[in-house]
Amino acid sequence: MYQCFFKKQSSLLANILRHNFKRNTIKVKTLHVTALTNQITYPAESSAVGFDNYEDEYKSFQLEKPEYFNFAKDVLEIWADREKGLSGLQVPGHALWYVNDEGEEIKWTFKQLLQHSNRLANVLSEVGGLKPLDRVIVILPRIPEWWLVNVSCLKLGCILSPGTTSLTKNDIVKRINASDATCVITTTEISKIIDQIPDADVPTLTAKFAVENSNATSVIKNGWLPVKKLMSESSTTFQCLNTKSDDAMSWFFTSGTTGYPKMTEHTHASYGLAHKMTGKYWLDLTERDVMWNVSDTGWAKSAYSSVYAPWWQGACVFVHDTPRFDVKKTLGVLEKFPITVTCLPPTAYRLIMQDDKDSYAFKALRHCVSAGEPLNPEVIESWKKKTGLTIREGFGQTEMTLSCGIFRCMEVKPGSMGKATPGYDIKIIDENSDILTSNKEGDIAVRCYPNKPIGMFSKYVKNEEKTADAYRGDYYLTGDRGYKDSDGYLWFVGRSDDVIISAGYRIGPFEVESALLEHDEVAESAVISSPCETRGSIVKAFIVLVEGGSPSDQLKIDLQDHVKRMTAPYKYPRLIEFVDALPKTISGKIRRVELRQKEWQQ
Repeated sequence: MYQCFFKKQSSLLANILRHNFKRNTIKVKTLHVTALTNQITYPAESSAVGFDNYEDEYKSFQLEKPEYFNFAKDVLEIWADREKGLSGLQVPGHALWYVNDEGEEIKWTFKQLLQHSNRLANVLSEVGGLKPLDRVIVILPRIPEWWLVNVSCLKLGCILSPGTTSLTKNDIVKRINASDATCVITTTEISKIIDQIPDADVPTLTAKFAVENSNATSVIKNGWLPVKKLMSESSTTFQCLNTKSDDAMSWFFTSGTTGYPKMTEHTHASYGLAHKMTGKYWLDLTERDVMWNVSDTGWAKSAYSSVYAPWWQGACVFVHDTPRFDVKKTLGVLEKFPITVTCLPPTAYRLIMQDDKDSYAFKALRHCVSAGEPLNPEVIESWKKKTGLTIREGFGQTEMTLSCGIFRCMEVKPGSMGKATPGYDIKIIDENSDILTSNKEGDIAVRCYPNKPIGMFSKYVKNEEKTADAYRGDYYLTGDRGYKDSDGYLWFVGRSDDVIISAGYRIGPFEVESALLEHDEVAESAVISSPCETRGSIVKAFIVLVEGGSPSDQLKIDLQDHVKRMTAPYKYPRLIEFVDALPKTISGKIRRVELRQKEWQQ
């Protein structure tokens, strides 16, 4: 699921976190690092929700899946009804608190959130013609309308498919056609990109909605429907659909190694219901908390910590709308606003620790978590010294809710993934699905038979083969390698496939290679991860040029710009190396593993 790389002085510790070392090397260094990191621990802390005994809670945990469930109806409406009874809150009764760089500030109670989402649900159904199980592509930045689209689709029973705002025209075409989307909701700026797509190329698309910016509140062209204007004319009442727990709720696109991103299906139960454990056990949220998660709205992590988990607990979701991550801005937000719980990716923590300040005085912060890749023990130690707070890691995937983590009631072993979330049974297995003993490296797997965790995905849409490949015996394979120590803590070793994780973004090499091959100068390409102190890893491309081609720095720039145009900009190769030939198997397949091993061992 993740990897990381930090300072030269921590090279021994970093070695086990790197991808794809030879097995005998991994085992030796894994055992050595276990002993090393066990010398550095941080004590357990009391839980705001009363989760103070892991073993007892894990053994007694039960979560019943009802026949019908809808998060908007069964969670949000209940909190709206309870708002009048809440008192003494830092942000009384608020569901959403939005601020941006221009000083704009919006606060909605749960009741107001539902009223606004009802307006949008009426617009989508009456003007857009949306029906239950229609697919909706949403490409919006961190603006309040993104949350309204999420809630409105729940009420309508539509299948939501979020995408990052850095998607290119080609990406959008592929997603619309893969999902057979009937509707797209985006900004006026991104609508101009979609206008470049001929209608014949996206035949299922029948409704296009644009969220107007402040300079064009009602002026929308080329058939785009104005969201804000239509909402202002709509009713605040809407009857939520009575959805079944197993009805499809969202399709998230995930990275792949041998093809384009797969569509991961989640149901009203697998995300809407099961993220109750994420909010309670890992985020430790109550209705008195203000939760700030900085994840991009295009990723499943936003569903984790910006929608379902905090609102299950009645917490306020804090939103800071800014174009890109900035250390000074982030520290300023934490110091100015009463944020009590925050989730930052490891890259953000690493960058913050490069700041010159000796200590930070945050207004209300009590609990810090991190996910997406392993966090260096040095960063955890530095953060502890500067803030007095301990960062607790969590492990999850698009295919599941949070499956394991370091919970407040547990001692922190820096570098460890923690223990299984109540409701999950995680094992380390070998190629025969046999469970391995302590400190033996194998595949990190989730037991799904006979009892499948409620938080597991349903399937890869339109891809029975990939769905079947995700399982071995009774287990779902996470695609990660690791081991479990004698105390039951899980430790990550590396990816078992070629997915690149850079600053929390998961990047499939196939897409980047495909984009490179469309350039006239490229004959062959192989894309791997390369270590980076701040991002954990970055994308590197090995390129064989066409006959007569001439390597140059300018060609590297041209190739990088080409990939940015062909796919999402964050996927472009930051490093390019021209080679005469690529290592291959007898059957002609490129051996990325060989290139990666050399790259990380240098």
